[in-house]
Amino acid sequence: MLSKKRGKNICASEVSAVGRDGFWLISHDMEFFVPFRNYPAFRHATVEQIYCMEEIAPGQLRWEALDVDIELAALETPEHYPLKFAA
Repeated sequence: MLSKKRGKNICASEVSAVGRDGFWLISHDMEFFVPFRNYPAFRHATVEQIYCMEEIAPGQLRWEALDVDIELAALETPEHYPLKFAA
């Protein structure tokens, strides 16, 4: 028995795996590793909370339960987005 061909993926972004040091995110045919040391809001989150992500606008990802937003540009070119505020 052959399965039918899958339909088109309507979700452009998804978390693909969670590990001890961070998680993998696939978005718009690109793959990113999000390390917990750089994004500590995820460090004590449950796996379910990390997987519960939505793309609220093109390039804008949101984890509602954690009150976290990440722009894809910050993952693509992290050197342009310092993680600490400099006065």
